[in-house]
Amino acid sequence: MFLATAGKSFIRQRLIQSCPLSVFNRSFHKKPIPVSWEKPELGWTKLNFDGSLRGRTGKASIGGVFRDHRAEFLLGYAEPIGRTTSTIAELAALRRGLDLVVQNGWSNVWLEGDAKTLVEIILQKRRVKCAEVQRHLSHINLIIPELDNCIVTHIYREGNRAADKFAKMGHQSERLRIWRYAPPDEVLPIVLEDAEGKIVLRKR
Repeated sequence: MFLATAGKSFIRQRLIQSCPLSVFNRSFHKKPIPVSWEKPELGWTKLNFDGSLRGRTGKASIGGVFRDHRAEFLLGYAEPIGRTTSTIAELAALRRGLDLVVQNGWSNVWLEGDAKTLVEIILQKRRVKCAEVQRHLSHINLIIPELDNCIVTHIYREGNRAADKFAKMGHQSERLRIWRYAPPDEVLPIVLEDAEGKIVLRKR
């Protein structure tokens, strides 16, 4: 049995070595993943959050958007936070969003971001070595248990477009900006597309 398996592996390896282009093409043409924003259930408020980092300057900004079970816009925010890392920016975006959750008295909250590692750290309540990251996490972990219900999920960036737009708008601001009841013109088309369930294809 071992010899047969080893033989098959050897043959497969020879094929890969002799035809690398065909193997590459098969993986390159994988089907794209359909992604769409999902609205929360009745009685829930959903926060999508994101951070934005400008590579050349290292300056970061954050943003987020709250919507209800009808996909109606409740509140959006954008804020510059200076030079930092992408991880800190994502955490700061969520932390600001949770502060707004408390201020507005929302108790059933769905938190969603496109930084998968960050979502996993929060769900697993892992401690990290970076003091600044841990400081943000500690603040976040103090607020979440105080909510009646809270879920945290990851979404591909194609389903987080509204939050991404707010985060990028933060680069043009000098301080925290908040929009209530109606989104800015730059974000409105995305909010409407999300409400209609638009599917955006993510290429692998």
